[in-house]
Amino acid sequence: MKKFYTLLMSAFVIAFCGCAGTTPEAEAGVKVEKEVATYKIASYVDLDSAKSKLTGAGFEVVGTYKTDAGTTVLFTNAQMKAMANKPSRGLAAVGRLLVDNERKQISIANPVYFGKAFMQKEYSHATASAELLSLQKAFGVLKDSTDKWEFDGLAGYHFMVGMPYYEDMSVVGEGSTADLVAKAQKAKGTTAVVKLSDDRYVAFVEMDRRTNGFVKKIGTQNGEILPWAVLIEGGQAKALSAKYYIAISYPLLTMGEFMTIATVPGAVEVDLKKIFK
Repeated sequence: MKKFYTLLMSAFVIAFCGCAGTTPEAEAGVKVEKEVATYKIASYVDLDSAKSKLTGAGFEVVGTYKTDAGTTVLFTNAQMKAMANKPSRGLAAVGRLLVDNERKQISIANPVYFGKAFMQKEYSHATASAELLSLQKAFGVLKDSTDKWEFDGLAGYHFMVGMPYYEDMSVVGEGSTADLVAKAQKAKGTTAVVKLSDDRYVAFVEMDRRTNGFVKKIGTQNGEILPWAVLIEGGQAKALSAKYYIAISYPLLTMGEFMTIATVPGAVEVDLKKIFK
């Protein structure tokens, strides 16, 4: 009878509390701070050294892109691609790093921050933590950026009432996967096209110079926001709403600062549609 009671109570606890492995801490054994840094800052190295450190840590460098402050480096690995190879999640497959020649630092898009925002309920803290640990081993001590947001609020992030969420993507092209991929590869300034599966790719494309100018206005320190990513799947080319992507990449942005680039979201969509028309 005592054994039966113990089993019954155990079942009740599991049912009430949920599976222990569903929390990030239990899943990966890594503590999650209440507020998560948007970027991780490392000591400065030049572009070639940064690429070498990434490949040495098991990442594949898939492209580089010149920014006003330096160079964005795009990278991935098998685990990142497998995690993100799901409908609407492909944008999480590729990491970003800025070799900031202006501030003499390396700024890395935090895989925990952007992973939680982009993967939402399908977020794997084990994968994001492993990626972050590999980056830390490659670049040494990683400091938190001033930009931060509450971890629990990232999955449902939006700038303010009436502004778009992650899932409110813009469809910038339609057609077969092969046709859309070919258009991305043919476009002038395309940095990379990364294959996740036969029907899922992520393209990193260049927009008009005037459109890209918004980074100078709101802060070149987060310049790895460029190039713009486009998810190709299911007969569509889709991009994050610029109002969402800019805001989550610059979480300290004020309404006044946002208003200085009020025409940019529309210009982004126009530029992307030109590529996939």
